Amino acid sequence: MLLCKIMLGAPDDVHALLTGKMGLKYSGRGIDAMKAIADAGKKRDISIFNNTISEYDDELKKDPVVQNHLKSLYDNLLEKNLVRIIEPYSRVQIAHVAETINLPYDIVEKKLSQIILDKKFSGILDQGSGVLIVYDGSESDQTYTYALDTITHMGKVVDVLFKKAQKLS
Repeated sequence: MLLCKIMLGAPDDVHALLTGKMGLKYSGRGIDAMKAIADAGKKRDISIFNNTISEYDDELKKDPVVQNHLKSLYDNLLEKNLVRIIEPYSRVQIAHVAETINLPYDIVEKKLSQIILDKKFSGILDQGSGVLIVYDGSESDQTYTYALDTITHMGKVVDVLFKKAQKLS
């Protein structure tokens, strides 16, 4: 249940559950590991998350279900951290982002390209100069949508006129 709360983005609920009457009954290293994961999720900090994973290696990596969810949580945290770091820039070096987040250049570059391809962030990676060029989130042009609506309505008008013309003949 604690892992579910963390995955749903409600790490504050973990502490509330553990301080309640039922939560006091369960204690141990596994619960401490979930508390630490919840703290990392609350702070959105990859380094705390990685330190927690290495500290509570036995408790977290034995269960394949927990391990799979932690991998998903890691990807979400990494994505949020990268977006948070690159938002204020219009052009930023990937090496600077990797240095800021304390991860290897290749991992950061791969995750940035994935974020861009998933259209969660608008920009391009200039691999020649090692720079991420960030685009402002522009609204899509509604002209095409409006033109399609107009053509659809005109088609309906033509159909009605055709039916009236057939009645006259």
